Amino acid sequence: MSSNIKVQRICQHCGADFTARTTVTRYCSDVCAKRAYKVRKRAEKVDQSDQETIKVKYKPIEDLKKKEYLTVRDVSVLLGCSLQTVYRLVNNGTLSAVNLSERMTRIKKSDLDKLLS
Repeated sequence: MSSNIKVQRICQHCGADFTARTTVTRYCSDVCAKRAYKVRKRAEKVDQSDQETIKVKYKPIEDLKKKEYLTVRDVSVLLGCSLQTVYRLVNNGTLSAVNLSERMTRIKKSDLDKLLS
């Protein structure tokens, strides 16, 4: 099945004018089609890598949100502040905490939520 269709198109890769023989042709040559394919695949790999980076970056925060009792270090990560700031909030009474031992201070997540709301 041959056709005598001639459609003027602009190559989606290089931008050159060309005459297409079908209505679905997007590129002026096989070379442009291959180059566009490589660009698409490269962009897909970059997007996939970005998604993996985002997962790794936010995974600790998601894990912390699941806990009911948080350490001072966990609270500082969630608030984005220093350990000293969290200890200052606890000492001022702004944030309630429980000392289980000399080195084990725990903060209830609901108390942290009350502070932020």
